[in-house]
Formats: sequence, structure tokens, C-alpha cells
Amino acid sequence: MACWLVKSEPSECSIDDFVAAPDRTIPWDGVRNYQARNFMAQMAVGDAVMVYHSSCQHIGVAGIVRVVRAAYPDPTQFNSESPYHDPKSTPEKPRWQAVDLQFERKLPAVIPLQTIKAAPALSDFPLVRRGMRLSVMPVTQAQWQAILALG
Repeated sequence: MACWLVKSEPSECSIDDFVAAPDRTIPWDGVRNYQARNFMAQMAVGDAVMVYHSSCQHIGVAGIVRVVRAAYPDPTQFNSESPYHDPKSTPEKPRWQAVDLQFERKLPAVIPLQTIKAAPALSDFPLVRRGMRLSVMPVTQAQWQAILALG
């Protein structure tokens, strides 16, 4: 089992949105960064995923979800009315991926970015590097345990 972190503004998709969703499942779509897309393509059913809230009052890790459907062509790329539409993408040659994620648990409190940055065990974690803007990134088992220990 691999571990991942996905970032989203809570106004776009929050851990609470997973709780409210039918079957507590949400397609993670709209990712338009090639490296993040490549990471999504590596996600497998059963992988654990941290949901990270960004650009909000309480920035940090808010909960845990699981991959319940591995990478498939992101349908928003084909929808001309979607903000994620990509006119260069076709059903025969899709450029973007989506995965389905399902709620597992909400953390008792958001683990703040500042707390994550201050943890020596996480000094090499990509999230704490200046300018790191990927919305999907791998998390090692050691990093996963270190982050959860902060909560």
C-alpha cells in the first residue's frame, strides 16, 4: 500500500465534503499539473491518502481517505463547460487522470502546516519545501507516521 497527500481549498473540496458525498466517495478530478497527474496514475485501490486543506484559515492535514478507483480519464477534460476543459485532450488520447477517493476518517483537529514544518522528521517532506505547489504527492510510511503523530 502506498500513501499520498492531496491538496485542495476546502471551498473546492474538503474532508467534510467526503462525509456528505453519496457513498462518501468523490472523484479527484481537475488536476492540471503533469507531475501530479503522473502521481495519480501510480495510485492503486486501497492506497491511503491524506486530505490537506490549503488557502484557508486552518491550513493543514484534515483527514484520511482511500483510493477506491485507480486512475481513469478525467471526464472534466472533455466537458467544454467545465473550468477544467482541455480542448487538446480527446477520449482517444486523454491527457488528464482522475481517481475516486472515499472517506475513512476526519482527524480530531487539523494538523497545521506550521507544525508539520517544525517537525525534524519531516524536513525532507516535499510539502514543507518553499514553492512546492503540487496538489498530489507521495508520502513515505515514515512521513505518514510522523504527520499523524503530530495530531
